[in-house]
Amino acid sequence: MHRTLADDLQRLPDLLQSARDFAAREVGGLAERPVARIDAAPARAPLPEVGVGAEGALTRFADRWSAGFSGSAGPRYLGFVTGGATPAALTGDWLTAAYDQNASGGGDSSATALERETLSWLRELFGLGEDHTAAFVSGATASNTVGLAIAREWLGERLGVSVSREGVGALGPVEVLSGSPHSSIGKALSVLGIGRDRLRAVPVLPGNREAVDVDRLADALDALGGRPAVVVANAGTVNTVDFDDLRAIAALRERYDFWLHVDAAFGGFAALSPTYASLVDGLDTADSVCVDLHKWLNVPYDAAVQFTRRQDLQVRVFHNASPYLGPPTGDPDFLHLTPENSRRLRALPAWFSLTAYGREGHREIVERNVALAGRLGEGIAQIPQLRLLAPVRLNVVCFTPADDPSEERVRALAKAVAASGEAFVTPTSYAGTPALRAAFSNWRTTEGDVDRVLAALRRHGAGLGPRGD
Repeated sequence: MHRTLADDLQRLPDLLQSARDFAAREVGGLAERPVARIDAAPARAPLPEVGVGAEGALTRFADRWSAGFSGSAGPRYLGFVTGGATPAALTGDWLTAAYDQNASGGGDSSATALERETLSWLRELFGLGEDHTAAFVSGATASNTVGLAIAREWLGERLGVSVSREGVGALGPVEVLSGSPHSSIGKALSVLGIGRDRLRAVPVLPGNREAVDVDRLADALDALGGRPAVVVANAGTVNTVDFDDLRAIAALRERYDFWLHVDAAFGGFAALSPTYASLVDGLDTADSVCVDLHKWLNVPYDAAVQFTRRQDLQVRVFHNASPYLGPPTGDPDFLHLTPENSRRLRALPAWFSLTAYGREGHREIVERNVALAGRLGEGIAQIPQLRLLAPVRLNVVCFTPADDPSEERVRALAKAVAASGEAFVTPTSYAGTPALRAAFSNWRTTEGDVDRVLAALRRHGAGLGPRGD
């Protein structure tokens, strides 16, 4: 064994203690750490010829890189939809690395059984029935891709072909219908060979809505003349957290033949709260569902889950036909269910957090984040230089400069707020208007954090440049 490796192994308890102390300082300072770092990164160093050992590597990381990392796990990072890591989830994630289980198959470890237990808890958490099976994937994009891959195989079944054997060309043109799809849907269709241009936009409801007009969806399905299709429903759009009427969409299957995929990447967590659960009423009727766990479950990146009623089709798509792996059984190993063979035990951080805080603890996070989003929205409405673009329906606040909301002015405001280190929000476009969005999903965020974000927006909003011509 290499001398440095042998030395590190012998000193492993001390090295882990050093890493623990360093991590504790970093996590302990998250509330005051600059939320975003937009300055230049260090120049790239050459590959070391001779290693310095784990302690030396930790020192070099602390000296060169740590200060430039964002506070994205902290309470005022409101960009994208970004959770943090609960203490229990962080504990589970450290143990995930320590045990280093390849969770793709069973037979040599109880890790697979733990994953199945965790998936059953998540299914219950989101109000899905036992006919939904599940698997962990890396994120919402992977979850949507898996769900749509199963839908693609279902289309083949309806048309009398096997896409997994004959290829997507055997299907002919595919129709995918959605009101306000996330960009990952188009990416998934590209990866699956269906094509981005096969995604058909269905009109949404009037009046600052992003939810699909179910009557117009029925018209689009009727125009297909009985040909099977895929409908992508949205349980929480990224700009305004609008929800399609899942029950009404599912009822259309009495007249039309389609696969119902629901993108509930973060909106699915409305199911945890009695106050907001009605927003996802009908989620259990879906043929496949996407939920992203490193958002509102607050487990570390990367972790998401996909659910489906048709595990048989899922196995047909993803099974790995190799003698040394064995054929899929009635309870197939996870390597037969997703694109990955080798993968980390993503279930362990989720298992720790669900065990530590239960349904009640995670419901509190959801309800507190929703209340905080409302507080931010009310505060923005009082800033003359800003205006809300849509009601605050759940946990995302969409707003823009009150005067001349140009892309240049929006990005200038986002950059100024990020440069202050106080907060981070991300640009978007809503109904053709350049805008900013602030998304609440971190377990740490408090009213005091919202007040600091408002102060930064008020300060830098006042500094917006003059109206453009």
